[in-house]
Amino acid sequence: MVKYPNSSQRKLNVHVVPHTHDDVGWLKTVDQYYVGSNNSIQGACVQNVLDSLVPALLKDENRKFIYVEQAFFQRWWRQQNDMIKDIVKGLISTGRLELINGGMCMHDEAAVHYIDMIDQTTLGHRFIKEEFGQVPRIGWQIDPFGHSAVQAYLLGTEVGFDAFYFFRIDYQDRDTRKGTKELEVVWRGSKTFGSSADIFAGIFPKNYEPPPGEFYFEVDDTSPIVQDDPLLFDYNVEQRVNDFVAAAIAQANITRTNHVMFTMGTDFKYQYAESWFRQMDKLIHYVNKDGRVNALYSTPSIYTDAKHAENVPWPLKTNDFFPYADDPNAYWTGYFTSRPALKRYVRVMSGYYLAARQLELFKGRSNSDLTTDSLADALALAQHHDAVTGTEKQHVANDYAKRLAIGYTKAEKLVSSSLSCLSQSGSKSHCPAHTTNFGQCPLLNITYCPPSEIDLSQGKSLVVLVYNSLGWKREDVLRLPVVSDSIVVHDSEGREVESQLIPIANASLHMREKHVKAYLGMLPSAKPKFWLAFPVSVPPLGFNTYFISSGKKSASVSLMSTLYPSHGSENSNMQIGQGQLKLQYNTAGVLSLYSDSKTQVEANLEQKYKYYIGQDGNGSDPQASGAYIFRPNGTVPIMTNGQVPLTVFRGPILDEVHRQINSWIYQINRVYKGKDYVETEFIVGPIPVDDGNGKEVATEIVTNMATNKTFYTDSSGRDFIKRIRDYRSEWKIEVHQPIAGNYYPVNLGIYVEDGSRELSILVDRSVGGASIKDGQIELMLHRRLLHDDGRGVAEALNETTCFDNRCEGLVIEGKYYLKIDPQGEGARWRRTFGQEIYSPLLLAFAEQDGGNWVNSHVTKFSAMDPTYSLPDNVALLTLQELQDGSVLLRLAHLYEAGEHKDLSALASVDLKRVFPDKKIGKIVETSLSVNQERAAMEKRRLKWKVEGPPADEKIIRGGPVDPSKLVVDLGPMEIRTFLINFSQQSGKQLM
Repeated sequence: MVKYPNSSQRKLNVHVVPHTHDDVGWLKTVDQYYVGSNNSIQGACVQNVLDSLVPALLKDENRKFIYVEQAFFQRWWRQQNDMIKDIVKGLISTGRLELINGGMCMHDEAAVHYIDMIDQTTLGHRFIKEEFGQVPRIGWQIDPFGHSAVQAYLLGTEVGFDAFYFFRIDYQDRDTRKGTKELEVVWRGSKTFGSSADIFAGIFPKNYEPPPGEFYFEVDDTSPIVQDDPLLFDYNVEQRVNDFVAAAIAQANITRTNHVMFTMGTDFKYQYAESWFRQMDKLIHYVNKDGRVNALYSTPSIYTDAKHAENVPWPLKTNDFFPYADDPNAYWTGYFTSRPALKRYVRVMSGYYLAARQLELFKGRSNSDLTTDSLADALALAQHHDAVTGTEKQHVANDYAKRLAIGYTKAEKLVSSSLSCLSQSGSKSHCPAHTTNFGQCPLLNITYCPPSEIDLSQGKSLVVLVYNSLGWKREDVLRLPVVSDSIVVHDSEGREVESQLIPIANASLHMREKHVKAYLGMLPSAKPKFWLAFPVSVPPLGFNTYFISSGKKSASVSLMSTLYPSHGSENSNMQIGQGQLKLQYNTAGVLSLYSDSKTQVEANLEQKYKYYIGQDGNGSDPQASGAYIFRPNGTVPIMTNGQVPLTVFRGPILDEVHRQINSWIYQINRVYKGKDYVETEFIVGPIPVDDGNGKEVATEIVTNMATNKTFYTDSSGRDFIKRIRDYRSEWKIEVHQPIAGNYYPVNLGIYVEDGSRELSILVDRSVGGASIKDGQIELMLHRRLLHDDGRGVAEALNETTCFDNRCEGLVIEGKYYLKIDPQGEGARWRRTFGQEIYSPLLLAFAEQDGGNWVNSHVTKFSAMDPTYSLPDNVALLTLQELQDGSVLLRLAHLYEAGEHKDLSALASVDLKRVFPDKKIGKIVETSLSVNQERAAMEKRRLKWKVEGPPADEKIIRGGPVDPSKLVVDLGPMEIRTFLINFSQQSGKQLM
């Protein structure tokens, strides 16, 4: 038996773990929390915590503390002098201060994309490694509202964690686990990796605060202190020892082995650290003197080692911990959709950051004073469990958006400068002094793009440079607002490109006018009349250039027709789609049939809208629907006015059907020539609340498929998890909320199947989704509520946009994508097109007078070997130059084991062809968060015993990379991370 510091083999060991939980924004902004301002909202100052911690730890070498949020720690570290830094390094190296979890924030696990989780964790882990030589061993996700499988295996095992501690699981699940002593388990989060990705998971019995019995010792707390001076009144040592021992025994009764953990701290505690340590010193001293249990200062690492040393098998947990409820009518499934505009902004910035880092590398980080660092920091903060979740106060949501905007502005300059550099002739090793000024259009979602709205009648032309950040060639259709119908498009070789003009809907123009004024404080000068649509083809990790100029009405103007709903037989069905995919609308103007001539798939299909009335909390149970909690109080179908006609546009590139669903919902269905899916664009809002009811708006797709209560949703954009309505695989659920309790987070997509067909829907941001009836899928698109749900934010989720001194409810514009495949074939589209949604083509615009662009610019570029692209089942997640000049490369296999008959196989990437113009001098495989070599991590990580027979597994992983061949193999779902150093060589440079 391993002997741990101050632990006992015979007695119950109580591991006293001092900690503080510091949200990087919630009721106050991250900076207000750090400096301690705006205290009328909440008295909290993280600077006080860290300042007071150092002398408190120095006072007694037995004292220990853990700190989590790197965004705060790094703010504090930058302000310290060398003397304090040396002291802190000493405390960290001796284990008295332990930096655990180690990301910039404690990220959410429902509304986040796995790439963002990896990026924010990497930022924190690399700092800890570089500054202190330490590698965090423990995941500490104590506050996120439910827990994902991806967190367990990808952000747990793959970053080298030995254990993962948290608190928020469904109250029924917790009660069951207490009875069976299964609050501590081995979590097998990946079906593909099986036992190789097991992690020890500890669920706290009540919360992440001190145990029952009043053990809160902040300066202004009311818990009884330990009064141990016999010369003074109120001596209470015996009583306090009894309280402590009673709490320890109660916890031991629901915990296996003779080790329990007391989490001594909670939100923003230890403002004056000595006030806690003074009491804990006394408690530990007198409890040990009493002798019934053994108390010791500890950390989660020490606790984990003690659990592991017991060498006992643990219960097995699979899948995830969603959805989370803390009361019968309190399902935390509203936040899957809350603040949908912020969720979309985070997702757009995430894809942009991926592309910007590639362009930063091509230009050379050392060749620029511009970097992507500001955007990296803003995105890291936005992953916090009170940021992208939408569960913060409005002024804090504004702060996250402001940080993203500042980060984007800097990254946008870098992207423009890099593209300018790459597109100038002769710029193989350095950028010319006179560079092209490329503009970009971050507000295209509100039909606003000043570069494309220029007047081309004076012989000017618009240069559109299209960058593809994916590792494979991409065919897509661009849509840009233009002012004229006399327009022609040419490609980089001077050939005319077929194009189409679609009149811009009034709903889009109305949204544009209001929001440009709201965001930019001015009305737009031009008034575009059409969307110009044209196909583009772009090489992997590269760009292509297109030219838009005035022409003699060369672009096809869409044929417009109007379908008036009728209930008689005089109107026949109407069909759109010119390729294999056809959509049929019935005489009532409702989508009724989906058919694909290539795959022979056909399905009756209807698109509907409805809203749930948000519970106001005035009933017998005061629980209201709010930012966190979805508690519907009735469902209202949104009926389309039977007299409103459909507007149909047809042309050579795409067909569109426009429908005004009601006065505040507008929908467009698009079918592109050569594409086999439906794109649905929606404009929802302002949601009216003048009837006194908050509303939660959902769209639903209804089919006749027999789906047997089963549907599938993604885990943080990665693995798909099987969901069964009103059912939990590991405990018997008592259903109190049949709608809210069946909602799950959707980041990539949701699908159902019936044995012969699969219906998949992919999304453009994090949303809540469900299959409430067989054959049906619904997505919650927008929420506007009038009551707080009582979970601390103390604010109703009632977002508004203000202009001309008046405010109205927030409008959401977005898209979802729908496809029906033969059974077993849907995975290819979900995975491939899912990457394309996450990484849209990046557009940059320039003007030219005359036709000299082609002579003075490179019009087509690929960083990869022109004859090479990544395999269909592999994505490039990260290509980034680090500050020391080394290059970070992450490759991901996109398929789970058994997900697709051909693509769930070993894949190979030839790095010599990915980097044809560079010689790789050194390549080292690292952990996912780039803070240790992979081989060393594998060797060091603890292996856990599991109850029951061993699993029958065949796990496929790629082997070590041969430095002479430089081929990376990836097994299903594998993400491999490398640090690469290129040899300096003459000749062509990859800038």
